[in-house]
Amino acid sequence: MRHLLRSLAPGILVLTLLVLTACQSTATPAQTSTPKATPSPPRPTPTPTPFVTPTSALGLDTEDLRGTAIEVWHPWFGAEASLLESQIADFNASNPWGITVHATSKGNYTSILYNASAAIVGLEKDRPDVVVALPEYALTWDADGGVIDLTPYITDAVYGITAAERMDFPAVFWSQDMIGERRLGMPAQRNGRFLFYNQTWARELGFETPPGTPQEFREQACAANRAMRNDDDPSNDGQGGWIVDTHPMTIYAWLLAFGGGPLQDGNYRFLTPNNIAAFTFLRQLAEDNCAWVSTEETPYAQFASRKALFATGDLGDLPDQMRAFAQASNGDEWTVIPFPGTEGGVVPVYGSSFVLLQTDERRQLAAWLFMRWLLSPEKQAQWVQTTGLFPLRASSLALLTGYRNDHPQWNNAIALLPNGYPQPQLASWHTVRYVLGDAATHIFRVGVGSGQVSAVLAQMDALVSDITDER
Repeated sequence: MRHLLRSLAPGILVLTLLVLTACQSTATPAQTSTPKATPSPPRPTPTPTPFVTPTSALGLDTEDLRGTAIEVWHPWFGAEASLLESQIADFNASNPWGITVHATSKGNYTSILYNASAAIVGLEKDRPDVVVALPEYALTWDADGGVIDLTPYITDAVYGITAAERMDFPAVFWSQDMIGERRLGMPAQRNGRFLFYNQTWARELGFETPPGTPQEFREQACAANRAMRNDDDPSNDGQGGWIVDTHPMTIYAWLLAFGGGPLQDGNYRFLTPNNIAAFTFLRQLAEDNCAWVSTEETPYAQFASRKALFATGDLGDLPDQMRAFAQASNGDEWTVIPFPGTEGGVVPVYGSSFVLLQTDERRQLAAWLFMRWLLSPEKQAQWVQTTGLFPLRASSLALLTGYRNDHPQWNNAIALLPNGYPQPQLASWHTVRYVLGDAATHIFRVGVGSGQVSAVLAQMDALVSDITDER
């Protein structure tokens, strides 16, 4: 618009001058006496609004933070750990508060859980200030009094983040760590699980759009299997549809797609009509050869060689799947789609959070300021380029134009975030989620009939009751 105004400005100026010139060229009117102007009363001088310096409600000045050292525990290794160390070095060298950050990798999330739990109850000498952990871990630690509510830090007039900045976090990320009115963490990483879909092959089978419902998914998967059975190779007659995937997040997605899920009225409940419908649907796909169990460790090569119309994976799988298509010299167009549901698509969203542990006021504020700095759009763009996971800030996308162009499937995945579903907010979820995967593995590999899925769901309820002691 500014360019448009610039281009029009000379024309507008000329037109204005022409109008003024035309007015001046009319006949000269008869001379009349000029009346004296009546003086206007003086306008009162507006009183300037005094500038009010924001005051922190946290009771600490910036000078109070100088020399503060904090410890961060994380589960990362390799490229992720290297990036974090690089960003920490940048923060230590440039932050205006004189804060020093040190990071320690615990290697995996299980080690994070055990070590941080021990530190919180006093079994370890040193307690970290920030832990990168699964959100359900924070619920366990909060029950032990070890987690600090981040709300006062986020809303602080001096050290917090603005309402606009909070809106920059997608809702499915922002809501995961909110428990009632308390915030037990900030998103550190977020991933999503998707169906991989061969668009070129689907069009050859007569389908112009991805499936939008479970029934449409079945139609396309079964059509791919029919194509296999109609070719000259009898060894592939059981292939062509969906490569069965029993990852807990895949099963979680299918339950949600049928309007079910692991919870009913806030408690675990698997034996429900919607969950029965979901498990029956999946088992019948296999019974009708529209889904098949692969013996390969990953589905990349099979999906790239048209042995399946659908596969399953997360954002971290996209680079490997792209390489598999290149290695197969397959120019098929493929993309990611949500799990088709009865009331819309489903993308399960999951990942780790920054959890602030209770130490002292100076260390807690210093830790929050490091978290805030790490969550800036610029730093988040660096994390995307290293990990390929979701950007935690929408404004980071403006810094990722090249990455989006080079990774079209990733770019399509970002557009599916409105279909995102968070994880159950129960401390026991880190254990219970594996029950979903184990049950699905049992159904597909043991050969449980579709008419027996209710019994499997009942067994899941009994097992979860034993695990959680909630019933």
